[in-house]
Amino acid sequence: MPQIAQIAETYSSQIFWLLLTFGFVFFVIGLGMVPKVQGTADARDAKISGDLDAAKAAFARADEAEADYRVRDAESRATAQAVLAKAKADAARDAERKLAAADAEIASLIGAAEARIQAASNAAMEQIETVAADAARDMVARISGVDASEDAARNAVKAALAHG
Repeated sequence: MPQIAQIAETYSSQIFWLLLTFGFVFFVIGLGMVPKVQGTADARDAKISGDLDAAKAAFARADEAEADYRVRDAESRATAQAVLAKAKADAARDAERKLAAADAEIASLIGAAEARIQAASNAAMEQIETVAADAARDMVARISGVDASEDAARNAVKAALAHG
């Protein structure tokens, strides 16, 4: 084959051009482009690392803010509960005081009403006795024709009411 026979004649020339091409590619890409790409990758890694550190710090600050919020919320709730309990206690004392005053007023009104009822009852009983004594005297006079005394008629009515 003729191609194999030419290898010995062109072998050194091909190796030269191969080494020259690889050398050129090495210097252009290896020494020119790779450091720029590596610098970009390092800068990106540094930015990502910085962003992650900033995010961790922000997360820690958020946790602290949340803890502070929870503490303030608990304090506010405790204060509100204390104010509510005091208001309830004050309202209960005020209601008890008003209720006691109303009870006293009602008791005095009931006492006065009972006294008026008792007086009216006594007055009615006296009138009933008087009317009954007058009626008894009239009946005795009509039935027997005897005129009974007013004291005797009153005593008879009192005795009848006491037994009746």
